[in-house]
Amino acid sequence: MDPIACTNIVVKLGTSTLTAGTSSLSPARMVELVRQMAELHNQGCKVVLVSSGAIAAGRERLAFPSLPKDIPAKQMLAAVGQPRLMALYEQLFDIYKLTVAQVLLTRTDLADRRRYLNSRNTLSALLSQRVIPIVNENDTVATEEIRVGDNDNLSALVANLIEADLLVILTDQPGLFTTDPRTDPLAELIHDIVSPSIPQSVWEAVGTTAGKLGTGGMLTKLQAADLARRSGTTVVIAAGNEENVLTRLAMGEKLGTRFSPLATTLEGRKRYILAGGNHLPGILVVDAGAAKALRKGSSLLPVGVKRVTGEFDCGDTVKVVDSSGSEIARGLVNYSAMDLARIAGKQSREIEAILGGEYDDEVIHRNNLVLI
Repeated sequence: MDPIACTNIVVKLGTSTLTAGTSSLSPARMVELVRQMAELHNQGCKVVLVSSGAIAAGRERLAFPSLPKDIPAKQMLAAVGQPRLMALYEQLFDIYKLTVAQVLLTRTDLADRRRYLNSRNTLSALLSQRVIPIVNENDTVATEEIRVGDNDNLSALVANLIEADLLVILTDQPGLFTTDPRTDPLAELIHDIVSPSIPQSVWEAVGTTAGKLGTGGMLTKLQAADLARRSGTTVVIAAGNEENVLTRLAMGEKLGTRFSPLATTLEGRKRYILAGGNHLPGILVVDAGAAKALRKGSSLLPVGVKRVTGEFDCGDTVKVVDSSGSEIARGLVNYSAMDLARIAGKQSREIEAILGGEYDDEVIHRNNLVLI
């Protein structure tokens, strides 16, 4: 395996990893994993942690003998356990003088485009300040998610959100096997999955059985890996108790089961932008100077916008055309049609005075623009 460039990394920790296979959170296991994340952080990586364990922390505090099956009871345990889990993380990361932030999400937060952008901007702001976001499914309000261990799939969505280079899903198994290693002594570890479609035999091997300590299982991890790699992220499922597993993976060592990305992160974003076809909600007419700058790879600034047509919101995909009506590009716009009409033709420094708040300097950032 080639070494992973140390840029954006998402680490997903399951309950079985955080408890070291017991019924309670394991501070010793957690501090070891925190140490590795701190090392990656100090090497310049932007690390986002997606952590399970809130329900386990609640069980421990209330002395629940086993994981309840009904959703309200799980939500109650999550409500009790979440602040305890975060307090422990804060203490452990503080050992390495690192600041953490709690981010609670549900899948619906990332399905709505505006909330998706808000979530992305929040994570970007935290990472720019060298803060480590700790993301968890909002179990106190989620329903179906809490039943299927959706922190696995949530980690894939977060990887897409920050355009991660690497997603590491740590569990109590060394990776994916050809059959269930708990029942078949001949089961073999699958080292690499590079085919566009995950073989049916692999889906059948993981089954649908959830873990005893958490709410997910290998099935949700496989689903998450398949989702993330389609967005351009390399994914590794590995054992959380493997010595220095995170730092070794970041250095390119071959551990666990590796899923090769099916596209670059840029290609994945371009596919999203182009997915709207010809039925887009808005058109931006730009002047000759802006058209020339766009073709050279620049962002679109409000000063270059001559006219705005259509109705659209922040985060929608719009067309960009020149004065003759020829399409130049498509991109994800940072303003609604109403706001953009007010700042069209203005300098970026005038935006705050016109709209009454701080906004992006760019109408469309070059990273969110596809030339036609």
